[in-house]
Amino acid sequence: MKTFLWIIVFFGTFSIMEFMAWFTHKYVMHGFLWSLHKDHHHKDHKSWFERNDAFFIFYAIVSMSLFYAGANGWWYGWATGFGILAYGIAYFLVHDIFIHQRFKIFRNADNWYAKGVRRAHKIHHKHLGKEDGECFGMLLVPFKYFKK
Repeated sequence: MKTFLWIIVFFGTFSIMEFMAWFTHKYVMHGFLWSLHKDHHHKDHKSWFERNDAFFIFYAIVSMSLFYAGANGWWYGWATGFGILAYGIAYFLVHDIFIHQRFKIFRNADNWYAKGVRRAHKIHHKHLGKEDGECFGMLLVPFKYFKK
């Protein structure tokens, strides 16, 4: 029974992270921490790293704190921490590698889902400023961007 609950908590956390990504992007990154996120929309430096990468550090700290809680008896901490970690890995693969090509792999993906995710992200990035950029999660992109 505990394994079943662990799996439910893990996938529940992964799913909630999609909402958290949308919420954080819309209200924090395009809100009061725009100063960290703006170089992601308009790169004003030659470095591979962006100030925007600081958001990854925040979620990594949350995940590691939950691992610590799991190691000290709160077993939900492991499931929750791994759910956040799994979402972070998925986000990195889709957003940083697939969409932004920070590593030159997955360049030739040519299916309807891949095209829809790229199209939606391109529309978001056409706005270089803090306002007017449509925000959405990584996996639940609105269906209007998918064309078969």
